[in-house]
Amino acid sequence: MTKRKRPEDCEPYLTIRSEADVDRYLERLKTAAARAVGWLCGQQGDPLDLLRRMKFAEIAFHPIEDRPLNLIEQVNQTWTYAAALAAARQLLRLHPKVGGFKVAPGAHMAIPLDVMSFDGMVGAETFAAVNPRNNGKLAKDVGEMAQRTELHHYVFFNSPLFPALQRLPDFEKGGVQVWSVEA
Repeated sequence: MTKRKRPEDCEPYLTIRSEADVDRYLERLKTAAARAVGWLCGQQGDPLDLLRRMKFAEIAFHPIEDRPLNLIEQVNQTWTYAAALAAARQLLRLHPKVGGFKVAPGAHMAIPLDVMSFDGMVGAETFAAVNPRNNGKLAKDVGEMAQRTELHHYVFFNSPLFPALQRLPDFEKGGVQVWSVEA
C-alpha cells in the first residue's frame, strides 16, 4: 500500500498557520537529527574516513523531507530550517491576522523569500551563522529586503553571538526590522 502524502507535503513550501505547526516541523528536525546522531555514535575506525563519509556519503537525513543527505548538509539544512521556523513563530506573534506563512528557506526553494505571509503583507529572509556579519550576509539581506514591496520587512538570524530572541535596531536600515532568534 502506498503512503498518502499530506497536503502540506505537496507544496513547495511549509505551511505555518499556528505555533503548533512550527512545533510539528521542529519535531521533524529533531527526529532527523536523532537518526544522524545514532549513526555517528555507532562509528569506529579511521577518523579521516569518518570525516570523509560525513562530508560525501549519504549517511544522514534531510531535516524535513525523508531523504538521505551527507551529514554536513544535514547540519547546514537543519539550522537553516530552525532559523526560518523560529522566525515564523515570531511573525505569527507580530502579525496574527495575516493568515499564516509560507516557509521555504534556501536558494533552491520555490518562493522569493524564506518566509512570506499568505496575504503578501509580510516578508522575511532568514539564516543561521556563527557571526551574522560574516561575508556581509546580514547587510546584504537587509539591503535586499529594503527594496521589497511587502508592507512589513524582516531579517531573522540564528547565531551564538546573539543567543536570545530580540530585536536589534542597531542593524536596521530602510524600514527592515532585524531580529535574532533562538533556534
